[in-house]
Amino acid sequence: MQGTVDGFGYGLVTPVAAYLMACLGGALGLRCTTRSLGDRGSYRPGWLLLGATAIGSGIWSMHFIAMMGFTVEETPIGYDRATTFASLAVGIVMVGIGIFIVGHRGATRMSLVTGGTITGLGVASMHYLGMAGMRLRGSLEYDTLTVALSVVIAVVAATTALWTAVAVHGFLASLGAALVMGLAVSGMHYTGMAAVSVHVHEAVEAVDAAVAGDPPAVLLGPMLVGPAVFLLLAGAVVMVDPLLVSGGEQHGQAYGGKAPAYGIPTRTLRRPAGRTAERDPGRGRPRAERY
Repeated sequence: MQGTVDGFGYGLVTPVAAYLMACLGGALGLRCTTRSLGDRGSYRPGWLLLGATAIGSGIWSMHFIAMMGFTVEETPIGYDRATTFASLAVGIVMVGIGIFIVGHRGATRMSLVTGGTITGLGVASMHYLGMAGMRLRGSLEYDTLTVALSVVIAVVAATTALWTAVAVHGFLASLGAALVMGLAVSGMHYTGMAAVSVHVHEAVEAVDAAVAGDPPAVLLGPMLVGPAVFLLLAGAVVMVDPLLVSGGEQHGQAYGGKAPAYGIPTRTLRRPAGRTAERDPGRGRPRAERY
């Protein structure tokens, strides 16, 4: 028989908390990605890794905070621990691939499309792998068209977020982009959940075999502590680095206060032909080369 599904068991508490977590992870990840574009040194991979982990952890935490409000009236719900952790790893790895493509290939149209597609597919894979870890007395069924729509939303949201990371400058502008990203990721999640229907098994002997995972309160609560602590620590890193907070606008001060287009560091721009470098009497080297 069909189960009675409720995705808002705690009212608006879980959707709002999930949205805020997605915004936090997105904001930190976008700031780190922007910072990496202004750093050609050995720290660049570290910024990209931190950004990928922040976005992946934020999206994963958003998913399972939202899932704490998901109930089926006719059956208890459990979660397989290994599959749940695997969904976190998949999310971070695929988001990382997308971010590294943009970070190392530059903000070209092809890199943004490729990186955004891989990142969006990573978000969708994390979502549906996490759903595969659900244990209950029954089976999950999906509407194909709604699932496809959720994947499209994830890809578009990821591509937009990566474009924002390299094209939008300024803390307030990027904060607004993170709010939009959180809305898009949450929209992808609830669109995917709208595709779900549950067929409950009526056989009593199937109960013990079907519900083999941990209950939501036992598994999800402690699991969310780790990503939440990581996001707080990443936030502390952002706050102590002025270039992360400002989005790297300091790189553009030598060019009339304008940030370089698509996150290209100012020091990579060539001096106009025929212009001689002026000597800085205090430093002993050309002033135009000191960025």
